[in-house]
Parts: sequence; C-alpha cells; structure tokens
Amino acid sequence: MAKITVLGSGGWGTALAISAFNCGHNVTLWSPFQQEVDELIKNKENIKLLPDIKIPEQINITSDINSATDSLISIIACPSVAVRSVSKQLASVENHGIVVNVAKGFEKETLNRLSNVIREELPNDKICVLSGPSHAEEVARMIPTSLVASSKSFTAASIVQDVLSSEFLRIYTANDMIGVELGGAVKNVIAVCAGISDGLGLGDNTKAALITRGLSEMANLGVCMGADERTFMGLTGIGDLVVTCTSQHSRNNRFGNKVGSGVPVEQALKEVGTVEGYYASLMTYQLGKKYGVELPIINSCYKVLYEGYRPDLAVKELMTRPKGKER
Repeated sequence: MAKITVLGSGGWGTALAISAFNCGHNVTLWSPFQQEVDELIKNKENIKLLPDIKIPEQINITSDINSATDSLISIIACPSVAVRSVSKQLASVENHGIVVNVAKGFEKETLNRLSNVIREELPNDKICVLSGPSHAEEVARMIPTSLVASSKSFTAASIVQDVLSSEFLRIYTANDMIGVELGGAVKNVIAVCAGISDGLGLGDNTKAALITRGLSEMANLGVCMGADERTFMGLTGIGDLVVTCTSQHSRNNRFGNKVGSGVPVEQALKEVGTVEGYYASLMTYQLGKKYGVELPIINSCYKVLYEGYRPDLAVKELMTRPKGKER
C-alpha cells in the first residue's frame, strides 16, 4: 500500500483517486474549495462530473494541502490555468513524493509546457506526465484504459507505472515528455474542430480528414519543439486524438458542436464548463507563429473562436487552400 494524493477533485481527479484506491492504496483527494469538499463528503459522489459513481468511504477528502505529506505520488489533476498555483502550494509540503501531472495544455502567459511550469516551482522534484486516451467516466467505471507515464527520470516513470497500473489501467513508460505533453494539449484543439464539423452537419469523411491532418500539424509543431515524431503515432498522439474527436464524453467536442451549430462562443463555454481546447487553440496558434510552423486547421480554429470567423467559411477556406503534397 502506498499513499497517493490527488490534487484536484474534478472528474479526472476523482476518477484517478478511485482507480488508485482500487489498486489498494491509501488515497487522499484534495480540493482548494471547502464547499466542494463538503459536497463530496456529503454525497460521496461527484454529482456534476461523475454521476452515479460512488467515491469509496475510505478515500480522505480534504482542503488541507498538507495532507500530501509523506505521499509516494502527488497527482496534479487541476485545470491547466491552476497548475502553477497548485505547484506553489505543494512546494510548502514536505515529502510529497513524485509529482505526476495529468493536466493538458500550456501556460497562457509563457506558452510553457506544464511540466516546465511545475519544475519552476518544484525544481528539485521528480516530475512525471501521465497522459493518453482516457475519459474519466470510463476510468472510474473500471473500463480497460491504457496510458503513458513519461519522465526524464526512468525511475519515476517506472514507479508511477508499477503503483497505478491495474487489470483495468495499463500504463506504458516513455521519455519523450515534449511529445507526450504536446499531444495531450493540441488534440483538444482538433477535438473542438471535430465538434464544429459535427455541428455544421458534415460527415465522416470530414472528421477523418480533420483527425489525420490535425495529427500532421501536431507532429510538425512537436518536432520543431524537440519531440520525437514517433510519439505522435502512439497512445498520447493518435490514440488521444481519436478518442477526444469521436466521443461525446469530450467537453471539447461538445463545445465545438455547439459553436458549429450557431451557439455564440461565450455562451457555449458557459454551457459546457472548462474547455481546455478553447484556451489551447490560442496558445497553439501562438506557438505556430513562434516556431514558424504552418498550422492551417489550428489557425482556422483560432479565427473561429477568437475572431468571430464563420465556421462554414473556415471549412471552405481550408478546402480551397493552394494544392500540395500530403507530406
């Protein structure tokens, strides 16, 4: 039995806490919001995000960050915008173990990958990224899922693999943190595009083109940032991209569907909640400019979400771009 602390009680954090408990570990689920903690303790269920999935009584639910003391693993499972603040709070906690980030995105102010953000606040820690095609609803219900634990420390990645793996959760290791993180962030942008396509009433052919050409854009940007191109052919690339683009579990997909159906962007955000792809579209657009990478799908998504461009015109623009080779 190991002590595992999950920092963030959203759908993914709750699912990981339940999964870790089912592996036989001593689990703490932390939220900075006392009202949220009180509701979880009272209901033993994340009613909004994971309805009908009971949180085991033995999981400790708290707003005290010091509960992470003496953990083997501390999992940061908050929205990307909160990763730095949570990391700063964790820095005050002694012996909080390996820091595992499961948030997907970039830091808005710096365009930094989230592992770099964590490393700036926790420079002496072993940091690991856990990513892959994984809807919280399915992980919490113990539906077979595969993920990738990536770290510069092989020891850290191996510990995460050994401690969190089960007959329902298979974890592979990798050392390409750049590719793993980039795949997890950029796939959300393409998922928004897939949802817009659905909202416009377009077909399977369109979605297949978005997924494959979106993967190409993701890989091209990743290579320029120092990633291994092969990473994008795996679970954290094409795997995560397919599941997020094709499932209604995906908030990115649902948000895009509303936008494609004519719902104003701000209203769609309010109706769906946190949509990482909305924020990532701006930052990926900026990264493309920074690294001089052509990203036509991502740029079109940015124009629709931030400049009010009509989705149907964006599709026409993409389809009538100058002809070229596939690669």
